[in-house]
Amino acid sequence: MFEIKEHPHTRKNILTGEWVLVSPNRSKRPWQGKVETVPNDTRPAYDAECYLCSGNKRSDGSKNPDYKDTFVFTNDFSALLEDTPDGVINKNDLLVAKSESGICKVICFSPNHSLTLPLMAEEDIEKVVNLWQQEFTELSNNPFIKYIQIFENKGDTMGCSNPHPHGQIWASSSIPLELEKETLQQKQYFEIHGKSLLSDYIDIELEQKERIVVENEHFLVVVPFWAVWPYETMIISKRHVTDIGEFTEAEKKSLAAILKKLTTKYDNLFKISFPYSAGIHQRPVNDGLHNEWHWHMHFYPPLLRSASVKKFMVGYEMLANPQRDITPEMAALSLKELSEIHYKNKP
Repeated sequence: MFEIKEHPHTRKNILTGEWVLVSPNRSKRPWQGKVETVPNDTRPAYDAECYLCSGNKRSDGSKNPDYKDTFVFTNDFSALLEDTPDGVINKNDLLVAKSESGICKVICFSPNHSLTLPLMAEEDIEKVVNLWQQEFTELSNNPFIKYIQIFENKGDTMGCSNPHPHGQIWASSSIPLELEKETLQQKQYFEIHGKSLLSDYIDIELEQKERIVVENEHFLVVVPFWAVWPYETMIISKRHVTDIGEFTEAEKKSLAAILKKLTTKYDNLFKISFPYSAGIHQRPVNDGLHNEWHWHMHFYPPLLRSASVKKFMVGYEMLANPQRDITPEMAALSLKELSEIHYKNKP
């Protein structure tokens, strides 16, 4: 008889329509592959050489203000430019390209060079959330912007170019591929059921309680049933809202609290400053109402077995289908059982 906890199987990502191969039978295999060097996460509160520290000069010669909490500025090396001229290339439907414009910003979470989200006070994380909301609202008022991606790459393992804790916002003139997938899946579900896809998904997770990591009044953190990365998680708003602009003051406080708890658990897992790419997914802008959209935030961490063993997407995963050994249920249990007090703050 088939047992989902023991036998290989595939799981559907209801947000994208894609599938992941889960192989719990491989979770006990010995590891003799590459072991990463564990980065040193000890940093001073101020670094005179850091381009993002308060009062310092950036690489383009601009000087940061003497900021006291959060600080946002247009990226000096933006991937998208607001003044990109319109243009299309199409050679027999084989060589196809079109111009893309947008606005890229950098958000410094704190003037303190050493403070990542789990080490910040909740009230200071709330200032970050407030800035996310403010930037989303302001950027969405620009009629050529169609999507606003708020994200963070944490740690040099994730290619972060500066160790000062910060995130980014890329606002683009078209809707990115992953968001097109999630829009389609949520729209189809909403049209059939009259409810958001993630509202019904939350109900199942709350009923089964197998993949919940942490929750509070307004948000739920789960290892998604279809997770690809070993300790992937998703924060979902319990109330059906389409974007961060709809959050109340109480919800913003709750989001700050749950961000601190989740990222603290990540750091406690392997006793390091845990690397990840994380980002908010929400409705496109200037493209209709998108009532089907339900706000959520993805966390994609690369570590697998320890602080020095990284998960790579190679071979079958690049050529055929994503695959994982540790089941989402196993990962959720590991994270759930971890302390919400950061290991650096324990007596």
